[in-house]
Amino acid sequence: MTAPAYLARRPYQSRFIALRGLRHHLLDWSAAGTASDQQGPPLLMLHGWMDVGASFQFVVDALQEQGRRVISIDWRGFGLSAGSGADAYWFPDYLGDLDALLDAVSPDAPVDLLGHSMGGNVVMTYAGARPARVRRVINLEGFGLPDTQAEQAPGRLSKWLDDLKTTQELKPYADLAAVAARLMKTNPRLGAAKADWLAPHWSREVDGAWQILADPAHKRANPMLYRKDEIVATWARIEAPLLWVEGACTDLTKFWGTRYPRSDFESRLSVVPNLRRQVLADAGHMLHHDQPEALAAAIEDFLA
Repeated sequence: MTAPAYLARRPYQSRFIALRGLRHHLLDWSAAGTASDQQGPPLLMLHGWMDVGASFQFVVDALQEQGRRVISIDWRGFGLSAGSGADAYWFPDYLGDLDALLDAVSPDAPVDLLGHSMGGNVVMTYAGARPARVRRVINLEGFGLPDTQAEQAPGRLSKWLDDLKTTQELKPYADLAAVAARLMKTNPRLGAAKADWLAPHWSREVDGAWQILADPAHKRANPMLYRKDEIVATWARIEAPLLWVEGACTDLTKFWGTRYPRSDFESRLSVVPNLRRQVLADAGHMLHHDQPEALAAAIEDFLA
């Protein structure tokens, strides 16, 4: 028996905005009426690596308070946003794009920021760099990366130079059903109805095959080392209250093995001055897909 289709209860308005010279896709779940009808500051939701802004649809649908304006974008080189045109992508550019987005949607007042995975790392860093621009921060499993050492630099640079000479490609899929199956393989907790809904937002048809909406250049090695001390110094400057949310079934060793022990992450998070934590049962890394109702309840309680 075929599962019923997922029907979005709060569709977004799709439009485009120029941020730092690049065309970005903006998703706006505004309440009906004028801007003066919106309750509270805008809530910006920022997706993770190899994802798209529409990924937050299930959480937005689960929010009980429908008066708040919720906004997301496809990061540069993802979804319907333009690629950078460069050989590689640089983390500070996401901060620049976010800063430009805030200038466009809330130039005079702080906003609430939510980020998942890579997006969680972006909002944490931004909140430390621009504390006056942020009222509340929600980080969904933006753990950061293992620390690096200076002696790793030559090998990383060599790998990057090799990658520059290699054409990067993403696997094509025969149809949307295959894309949905790929989504469910990555996250076994994702039901068929949600996967079917996500598939056309996550891919597009090109010459008879379905291509993931991501610039293949994202696959290239980053030549810049990740410095834990710099991250800790930035996180320590966060003034906004922070809600850290993770799935009870997330296992850090599946991402990094023993290179990034849990104790290392806990020491980083401990520098944030105002911290609240939440663990969602029966949820993994894609917790906004696994438990959107529980996550929505946690978000609303924190932002109230």
